[in-house]
Parts: sequence; C-alpha cells; structure tokens
Amino acid sequence: MMDDLSAELGPDRTLLLVDDDEPFVKRLAKAMEKRGFIPETAESVAAGKAIAQSRPPAYAVVDLRLEDGNGLDVVEALRERRPDCRIVVLTGYGAIATAVAAVKIGATDYLSKPADANEVTNALLARGEVLPEPPENPMSADRVRWEHIQRVYEMCDRNVSETARRLNMHRRTLQRILAKRSPK
Repeated sequence: MMDDLSAELGPDRTLLLVDDDEPFVKRLAKAMEKRGFIPETAESVAAGKAIAQSRPPAYAVVDLRLEDGNGLDVVEALRERRPDCRIVVLTGYGAIATAVAAVKIGATDYLSKPADANEVTNALLARGEVLPEPPENPMSADRVRWEHIQRVYEMCDRNVSETARRLNMHRRTLQRILAKRSPK
C-alpha cells in the first residue's frame, strides 16, 4: 500500500498543515508522514501564509477557523503562489456556505472535524471521479436556517453589518448566531 500511495503522491510530497489545535496538528503530521508526505505545520493564518509565500507545498490541509483569522486567507495565498496545490479545508464548523466559498477560491475538498488521516489522504488524492455518498440524515430546520445565514454571510464577504441588513436581523443577534456551533 505504501508504494501505491507514493506513486499517487508524485515527486513533490510536501504538505502544509494549518490548524491552531496543537495536539491535533502534531498527530496528523505524524500520520501523514507515515503515508509518505513531508509535512510542515503552522498554527496561525500568518504562519500559514508565510509558508505559502516562501515554500508553497504540493498539498495542504487548512483549518477554517484559526485564532488570528480565517483559513480561507491561507487557501488564497496558496492558490496565488502554487495554483496546482491540492487543498483540503478542515473545520469543526461544517457549513455548506463555507464549503462553497472554500471550493470557489480553490480548495480541492472540504471535511468536517473530526477527520482522520485516511479521510484527509483520500480527500487530498481524490481526482473527482468518485461522487460522495448522499447524507443519511436530512438537515433539521434549524440547520437549514443556519446554513442560509452562513451563505449570506459568505456572499457579503463575511461583513456582519451587511449580512444583518440583508437578513433584516439585528447585528448583535447575527453575531451571536455566528459565534455558535452549527445545529445538528
């Protein structure tokens, strides 16, 4: 299996992992190294962008919400420096709107946390021929509402005031909704 994976990875096996959860990113780096990647880690948007500028990798796994900002900024920096980089966006705040935004700016795939090394590897190496399985459970009404709010928020370039105006909602109410995790 290792030889098969090495052949699939190609000559450049560099991998950037950007996540502010230090234990998670260290475990993932070790697991990805065992799979033949050459991982480098960053725990902030600033560090991720710096690596993207100086040593753009062939592969990247980027957390969406980081202490110092949005992981999509790292995705954009990677796309500018290395258009062929295969990027997977990871997040604990799974939302259709952010998935669409991530894919629009160049992410290859989008995974919700917790994702294991096998899922990450499969997403990084997927070439688009295989369609994902449909979800077993449909979304709840609360989840559909939350997804709609997230979509409008992304359409407004993550501007809270403009999003609140378009949704005819008080800005502070919207901020509270955006700060919470997504409903099931």
